[in-house]
Parts: sequence; C-alpha cells; structure tokens
Amino acid sequence: MTHKAGFVNIIGNPNVGKSTLMNAFVGERLSIITSKAQTTRHRILGIVNGDDFQMVLSDTPGIIKPAYELQSSMMDFVKTAFEDADVLIYMVEIGEKELKDEDFFRKIQHAKVPVLLLINKIDKSNQETLEAQTQHWKEKVPNAEIYPISALNNFNVQEVFNRIVELLPDSPPYYPKDALTDKPERFFVNEIIREKILLNYQKEIPYSVEIETEEFKEDDEIIRIKAVIMVERDSQKGIIIGHKGESIKKVGMQAREEMEKFFGKQVHIEMFVKVNKDWRNNSYQLRRFGYQQK
Repeated sequence: MTHKAGFVNIIGNPNVGKSTLMNAFVGERLSIITSKAQTTRHRILGIVNGDDFQMVLSDTPGIIKPAYELQSSMMDFVKTAFEDADVLIYMVEIGEKELKDEDFFRKIQHAKVPVLLLINKIDKSNQETLEAQTQHWKEKVPNAEIYPISALNNFNVQEVFNRIVELLPDSPPYYPKDALTDKPERFFVNEIIREKILLNYQKEIPYSVEIETEEFKEDDEIIRIKAVIMVERDSQKGIIIGHKGESIKKVGMQAREEMEKFFGKQVHIEMFVKVNKDWRNNSYQLRRFGYQQK
C-alpha cells in the first residue's frame, strides 16, 4: 500500500479561524481560540494519522505588520511555513480583500505547491456576497482551489480534509503514528493559562504576558503544576492578581478545569506573577521563551 505524508501549513490574517480549522482537523484542542487578534504566537503542529497517510498540520500566527521584537519573531514562524509546505492553506473570511503583507501574498500567488484558499465564516454571509467573494479571490489567486467553509460549524471541512489527503505526496510518516503534536506538555499548560488571561483581561494586559511552567510532575492520579505569569510592569502585576487575589484565582480555576479535560486526569496548579521588564523586545528573553532560534 502506498503511504502519503506531508506538511499542510495554514496561513492568513489574524482572527480568520485558523486555529478552529486545525482543531477540527486534528479532533483535539491544540491551538487556543479567542476573539482577540494575535492569539497564536508560535507555530503549532497537529498530526493526523490514517492507515495510509500522515497529515502534519501547522497553525501559524496571524499575519501582521510587526510593532516590536516579539511580533517580528512571530512573523518568522510564518516564513518557515512557506519553506516546508507540501500543501498551503490560505485562509480568509467573508469581506476580506487582501493579506496584510504584500511579500507573503506574492509568495502565495507564486507557490510551487498546491494552494487551497478557504473562505471561512460563510455562515455570516449570503449567497450573493459569497459569489462575489469567490470571484474576487479567483482573480487575485488564480493558482488556488477555492472552498467556502465554516470551520466553527464544520461545514465543508471534511471535503477540504479529503482533498488535502489526495494532494499529499508519497512519503513514509515523519512522526510516530501515535503522535498528536510536536509540542511538550508544558507548552500546552502555558497556552491554556495564556488563553484564560486573554479571555479575562482587557487592553494591553494579555499581550504583555508570557507563561513559564517551572514544574510539571505527573503520577497515576494527579498532575502537579507550578507556573509563572510574566508581565512587563509592576502595575500589570497588580491587575493580574486583582483585588484580594480574586482575578488570578479565577484564571487558575478556569485553567485547571481546561487542563483536566486536556490531560484526562486531576490537576493541581499553583501560579505566581513576576515582572520581567520589556521582555517582548529582549532577544535573550524571546529565545528563552522559544520565539527565536538559539
């Protein structure tokens, strides 16, 4: 039997639903999802195995014009997604007209690999608008196959998945057949806590935060976790903790519930808040948190 395997890389502007799509394909909640832009900071791999194929999906940060070092590093993850793609998914949403970076857009138009352009969130549109959007994108990206989808409602997702499998090159698997992702457990602890901070705090606070899991101890019954929430300023530390610690307690409770679902066992979590001044513009700190190559 011939075996297929390849890297399927998902790119697009922020908030187009890339993480929702990848989670739908993988069947697990690997990428965090919120309504805020720049939720995804890293390049996250999700691995789907069939009897005769392995699809290595890659969710990248939304394409933006970088304003500080962290965002430049996030865009470096997008660049690598062009380099190793066997199939490229360019995801847009209804009403969108262009990508926020012209160089990336030209790379899509001149890609040497198959391009699937997915028009997402069609449940928020009508037939006339969808037809106009489809025509717009056919003219802008003539090398792409176009699929209208609703990742949230699972509309047309299976059809896209089947087409990707058809397009995968013949290859042995890249990862063990029981692998789900390339990331360690601590990465998902960090991401779950960061998601709850994105959901519970406003303005700049969520974007000034980085999480570091200092301890992850697992036995048969329970996982014990110690995590540090890094902020850039003393004033942010106070906001994260909240009056009498109420805010951080709420985040801890929500994160613990999510982790117990994710890991399938009881979780005990301790969280601390530390100030790490201007970490988003510090190359050493960005390398330490995995945003830049060492």
